[in-house]
Amino acid sequence: MSVTVSESYQRHVPVRLDVERWATLRTRRRVLVVVHTVIAGQRLLDTIRLLEGDVRVQIVFTQAPDVFSNGVAEYLEQLGGLVLPWSQAVQTHFHLALAAAHGGLHELQTPVIVLPHGAGHNKIPAAGRNGTPAAQRGVYGLSRQRLVRDGTLVPEVVVLAHHEELARLGRECPEALPVAEVVGDPCFDRIAVSLPSRALYREALGIKAGQRMVLACSTWGPDSLLGQGWDLLERLATELPRDEFRIVALLHPHVWNAHGDWQVRAWLAGLARSGLTLISPHGDWAGAVVAADYIVGDHGSVSLYAAMTGVPVLMGGRLDADVDPGSPLAELMSFAPRLRGDRPLRPQLRRSAATCRSHRYERVAARISSEPGRFSHKMRALLYRKLRLRPLGARVATAPARLPLTIRYDEPGSVTVP
Repeated sequence: MSVTVSESYQRHVPVRLDVERWATLRTRRRVLVVVHTVIAGQRLLDTIRLLEGDVRVQIVFTQAPDVFSNGVAEYLEQLGGLVLPWSQAVQTHFHLALAAAHGGLHELQTPVIVLPHGAGHNKIPAAGRNGTPAAQRGVYGLSRQRLVRDGTLVPEVVVLAHHEELARLGRECPEALPVAEVVGDPCFDRIAVSLPSRALYREALGIKAGQRMVLACSTWGPDSLLGQGWDLLERLATELPRDEFRIVALLHPHVWNAHGDWQVRAWLAGLARSGLTLISPHGDWAGAVVAADYIVGDHGSVSLYAAMTGVPVLMGGRLDADVDPGSPLAELMSFAPRLRGDRPLRPQLRRSAATCRSHRYERVAARISSEPGRFSHKMRALLYRKLRLRPLGARVATAPARLPLTIRYDEPGSVTVP
């Protein structure tokens, strides 16, 4: 028998008017986690884990409308969270909402904390059909058109990773400065504590003694490494000697969600049989970054996080991708060598190692977070302050990245994920 949205909604005990009749635990606060995309959901998980063990707080999830929403329902089902339809979430009172994107937030009847879903705020959204110049489009996450609706500031709090972003926010949307809070970056902290375990991540990826690992990481869209064509990835997988190099590919979740898991695996099946290792989008990606000897990236966040490792970062994709010129990503792209597809790859990799200047990467990495190692502490304090509850328990420590999962190609035409 089919169930209507309203009937399904009525079965969600924590948001019923007669909740006290049905609930086993009487919670004092309700938090709505607004998941636009899988990558946003993964980012928000770093935050809601800071509320683990607190029986005073009930977490409820909802899937917000987004062009990259494919895969979100499966992600939430895997989490096992209580999911409220968007149409009901916007009509229900919560004490606080958390989001890592901006679409539809003005519809909520709840104060919202908005977090970045990548390494700070670097990108300028692509021009629409009207061809608006980049200078007029604003930086995603900092621009007035994202933060203000009908003259009213939408977020209760705008979370930033670095103090220098305050100046950029002030230029883009000065009315948001009073609600901005600098708390650091969870991925920065996770990579930092994972660096001493580099050997474990290399072992998990099957890197043999004497082999050098090349991580090809692509963001999404036509300007990305992958969006500019398969040629570079194919050459990495086929031109470099397999006894000396292991090629690993890390693709942005939007690539998988836009085209479908099966299709991406099928497209890369031939390269996998040529030795390419493909990181699963359903695991932790940070360990692959820590394990690499060379990183070939583009204007995505992973390339910026790679600056923390001290290994050479080479650029693919479009050099003129829309990136805020004042961002740390733009600084990285200004000096990272370009991997040329019309020249032999091995000499280019060797040259990048010989000319690598660690102090330049350290300067870029320092611009990712001005609160290194403090995201969990500062974000947890912010949550409890906004919930008006006294924090419980001891300070939460940042755990190292989990071992990366890879796509396994058992035989031609068959792919599985461990």
